[in-house]
Amino acid sequence: MINGQQIYDLIKKLYPIPRSITGEGVRQTLSLISEVIPLKVTEVPSGTKAFDWEVPMEWNIRDAWVKNSKGEKIINFKNSNLHVLNYSIPIQKKVGLAELKDHLYSLPDQPEWIPYRTSYHNLTWGFCVSHTQLENLKDEMYEVMIDSTLKPGSLTYGEYYIEGSTKQEVLISTHICHPSLANDNLSGIAVSAYLAKQLSEKKNNYSYRFLFIPVTIGSITWLSRNEAEVSRIKHGLVLTLLGDGSDFYYKRSRQGNTEIDKIVEKVLKDLGKAYKLLDFSPYGYDERQYCSPGFNLAVGRLTRKPHGEFPEYHTSADNLDFVKPEYLAESLDLITSITEVIETNKTYLNLNPKCEPQLGKRGLFKKVGGAGKTKDFHMALLWILNYSDGTHSLLDISNQSGLDFKLLHEAAKRLMDADLLQELN
Repeated sequence: MINGQQIYDLIKKLYPIPRSITGEGVRQTLSLISEVIPLKVTEVPSGTKAFDWEVPMEWNIRDAWVKNSKGEKIINFKNSNLHVLNYSIPIQKKVGLAELKDHLYSLPDQPEWIPYRTSYHNLTWGFCVSHTQLENLKDEMYEVMIDSTLKPGSLTYGEYYIEGSTKQEVLISTHICHPSLANDNLSGIAVSAYLAKQLSEKKNNYSYRFLFIPVTIGSITWLSRNEAEVSRIKHGLVLTLLGDGSDFYYKRSRQGNTEIDKIVEKVLKDLGKAYKLLDFSPYGYDERQYCSPGFNLAVGRLTRKPHGEFPEYHTSADNLDFVKPEYLAESLDLITSITEVIETNKTYLNLNPKCEPQLGKRGLFKKVGGAGKTKDFHMALLWILNYSDGTHSLLDISNQSGLDFKLLHEAAKRLMDADLLQELN
């Protein structure tokens, strides 16, 4: 059985890697994920067209620092890979304080934290520092060095496909491009990897496709290469920000009332803890690509507190202390419950629809071990018999009755065993 410590240990392995939307950091990340599940790794050459976008040049970094006039490294990439503006061009030169400050980024409101900043589409260089570091800089000459490369290469992503009884797919997507940020998004990567491992050990009705991709350009590239196949995707989730102790948030798909939207809402409600539902907006993570009007897939996003709504977001404070094994385990359990509802949300037909059948002589009106309270189980039998007319799914009946989905599923199995119910899908 997978536990939170296993998920956390994968995060610890991934944490030091300097990742970006391309480069060796992405490949190293996918290699470590491949120790949990077998990934198919795809390389898409720089310059490849992806709808209105183009796969960028590949960026790699080996070292970076800023030295003061005494030759001391006062900013050092080896201490934190957040110190370098992601996608900085190579540079080695001497600059004065004014010019250096033009290329420094800090957080005045959080003076001890290092921000995470990127410059994917603007050729420049820079360093991210704590605001305390910035304020302590003296008016002198500095030597800056960024040992990076930006040249034709490829965009790399990983894919894992689990074949089910049907060709209809559940898409699970998570982004792999952020460097040492534990919640955003090593938590999503690690939870997704262990969810995939868990599902690979079961017999599933649906097929499951897991994507480990760079944010935005990764989903756009994958969609452009798989346009003919996306019609098989019936449900989808973007997973991120799953390692802290805040409440769960679910962002609905663009359609707003798809089966996956209803399933996640029901599972969250049955969990009995505080949660929040968000309507779709065209801003956020890769759900906005999957839900773009040309695809309009039934893909929602599951997180704990969303991006930008907690102070540690995109800073050095999103570290290994910010995420906890117990919260990662809770996130995996929730998503597992969601997949269980996806797998078992069937529509049934009552085979004895004229008045209620006599349940007592079939041994159904008695205490059933593990099925919850006897009264609730009896009510579940009656609700299913009454609404199993071929037009109401088990989820519909659960929402209508207010009864727990798992209880209704158990009742449906017992009714099928008694030849009172037929599964339609």
